[in-house]
Amino acid sequence: MADTINRITKLFPQLPGQLRMAHVKDRPEEFVSKMLKGALTYSLGFSVLAFFVLDKLEKSMLFLPLCFTLLFCIFFLALIKSPITKISKRHRELDREVLFAGRFLLVTIHSGRPLLNALLDASKSYGIASKYFKELIDDINMGTPIEKALDNAIKYSPSPKFGKILFQISNAIKIGIDISEPLANTLEEISQQQMVEIQRYGKKLNSLSVFYMLLAVVMPSIGVAMFSVIGSLIGFGGDIAGKIFFIVLIGLICLQLMFLVIFKNARLTVNL
Repeated sequence: MADTINRITKLFPQLPGQLRMAHVKDRPEEFVSKMLKGALTYSLGFSVLAFFVLDKLEKSMLFLPLCFTLLFCIFFLALIKSPITKISKRHRELDREVLFAGRFLLVTIHSGRPLLNALLDASKSYGIASKYFKELIDDINMGTPIEKALDNAIKYSPSPKFGKILFQISNAIKIGIDISEPLANTLEEISQQQMVEIQRYGKKLNSLSVFYMLLAVVMPSIGVAMFSVIGSLIGFGGDIAGKIFFIVLIGLICLQLMFLVIFKNARLTVNL
């Protein structure tokens, strides 16, 4: 079994890095083993449900093994990609406070605190970014040299913007220069980048709003009105008209939910 898990793990060479970025403590082999067990549990549960459905419909049970295999593959591939979802979540929450974190560091360094003390203060400050500095401090406390700990944090940072700040710190330590000026320049660059992102988001939101008004408000209203008029002229029966209106209602609900998901995913997470 261990050999099988090792072979499966080798099929996903990016998994170790993804687990590190997602801050998952499991080793790749342990993670794959858990996902296999989870996929087996889910696929067995849905296969039992499929058995009762096939029995109710009086269909052949020959489809059941194929259904189980297909479900197992789908669930396993979905579960093995779960670190990507966590990375995306960490990316968004860190981008929300990346400027605050950088400015906190800059102010602390300007006040005369040594760099390591400034990082320690940042790990104890309020906000989401503090836990990412705490991960860096924990790595240093485990005996990792500060340069190596910074390089690891840059490599496995879920946010490229946060990685830029750490890169300036690491670069200043290696070169032996004052970190204040390059850090301030990086923060200004990130601020300008976020302003551009806000402008792009505004244009994108305007386009989405237009599509929403057309597809979810104007067209359904006009369509229902025209159907009512035409239906009354050609004498649609009450049952047929009721079924059509029910289908239209279900379609509108699905369309509204789709736009809610689109607007939620398009939401910009910046904090200037």
